[in-house]
Amino acid sequence: MTNPPPIPAVLNDAELASASASLQRLLDALDDVLFGQHELIELVVTGVLARGHILLEGLPGLGKTELVKGLAKALGLEARRVQFTPDLLPGDITGNPVLQDVDGQRQFVFQKGPVFANILLADEINRASPKTQSALLEAMQERRVSAGGETHALPDPFFVLATQNPIDLEGTYPLPEAQLDRFLFKIEVRRNSADVLQRIVLNREIGAEPDVPVVLGAEEFARLVALARRVHVPEVVAAYIARLVNATHPGESAASAGVRFGASPRAALALAAAARARGLRHGRPHTSFEDVQAVARPVLVHRILLEHTARLDGATPAGVVEKLLAGVPVQSKALPDSLAAAKIR
Repeated sequence: MTNPPPIPAVLNDAELASASASLQRLLDALDDVLFGQHELIELVVTGVLARGHILLEGLPGLGKTELVKGLAKALGLEARRVQFTPDLLPGDITGNPVLQDVDGQRQFVFQKGPVFANILLADEINRASPKTQSALLEAMQERRVSAGGETHALPDPFFVLATQNPIDLEGTYPLPEAQLDRFLFKIEVRRNSADVLQRIVLNREIGAEPDVPVVLGAEEFARLVALARRVHVPEVVAAYIARLVNATHPGESAASAGVRFGASPRAALALAAAARARGLRHGRPHTSFEDVQAVARPVLVHRILLEHTARLDGATPAGVVEKLLAGVPVQSKALPDSLAAAKIR
């Protein structure tokens, strides 16, 4: 009989206060990189705190690349950038065996590609062919690369933060469903308001990168990641996550009408991990229903595949998620009036 995993120690007040202060410094630094996008920055920080890969979708020029570069600088991590183009080959990302002289003999020596970094910025990932896109699959899931019969471990931590243009733009390829499922979040980057544009004009110049100090460092960030994994998920919250993911499948809820494929079990694990990270961000030792609802959209929207007829009728995965959040109750049955005030929020 397999022993259950040990229950992690409950976070104490000092740990929670320290983590909250550290994360606030990181958020403040990134707010100075990308003006007027605080909600986006909150989600990105939550995603990396949950050790997840993130896909940022939006039109060119909205600051997606600058945000990722600023994040790497603020955390003191090594970052590399790959500009995805139609002629990019898989080995250009993962690396290739190269014939070299070793002790007087000709041998193949593996030359590491740009994926061997803490943060890989995959810029405009959907401009490359599906074959090249799939080269990231093993790296994203297993955090390793196989080449020439050998396996090479990637650095720890390792994140892929990818940007993609809307798929209706010329020269883009939709990402395979298997690769989309490897991303913890898919976040839509929206355009700025006129007030924010004015601030950008007054404080930025074309070609000049913002000066971002190291506000945490690799060791402090690793400590925060470990703390996030210790945030408790109550059984009632786990049950809500399970019912929410199950309701994405055809026939399981009214909201899933027109859905061809729903979210995988990986989505449930992603919801739990992201909810833990958000709980730590807000200084709580446990997750809440609100945490799950706050991260449900970026976790689920890219994991729901609609029928062709539903898309023609104007349905969208985002719309399905909104209906799920409105229709799936947080409790499987109503609480007695005497306990209603104690409900986890």
